Amino acid sequence: MRFDILSLFPSMFEKVLGDSIIGRAKDKEIVKIYLHNIRDFSDDKHKRVDDYPYGGGLGMIMQCQPIFSALDYVKRDIGIKPYVLLMSPQGKTFNQKKAQLLLDYNNITIICGHYEGIDERVIEELVDEEISIGDFILTGGEIAAMAVIDSITRLIPGVLKEEESHCIETFNNGLLEYPQYTRPAEFMGLKVPDV
Repeated sequence: MRFDILSLFPSMFEKVLGDSIIGRAKDKEIVKIYLHNIRDFSDDKHKRVDDYPYGGGLGMIMQCQPIFSALDYVKRDIGIKPYVLLMSPQGKTFNQKKAQLLLDYNNITIICGHYEGIDERVIEELVDEEISIGDFILTGGEIAAMAVIDSITRLIPGVLKEEESHCIETFNNGLLEYPQYTRPAEFMGLKVPDV
């Protein structure tokens, strides 16, 4: 599976997506992750990617030109249009079922919004689906994108050592996992139950 991430801060992804399960999946080439700095695609000589909203209001809006150009670059590199996600507070709430459904796509591009949002023309013309990770505010879509990539990646065959482990995890069957314990059998007077 290939992920392309369009972000103003791609360096945020390097450590998180380079370690642990995702790092091993990348090393095995089960997953490929490409980071694209949206500023690199700006036609503005100062690499500006935002502007004031029409109609007034606080904050800045990400312009459509750099995002259209970045996605066009990804499409040319892959050879087809990828499935495009926008990390957005107005999107459908991400869950385990959605992670499983997204396994159907070999190429997923994630746009990480910033500032007060992105120009609506990007959403109307380029985005296949808007995704939210919950009803709270983040500085941008980067942290949300990392969570989505992690959740999807661990479901890909060959990523986890024990293939069945994701089948019995929390939320997979709509249930939470049972309490679990490890050695020692007693710690500071607290004992592992007999059953």
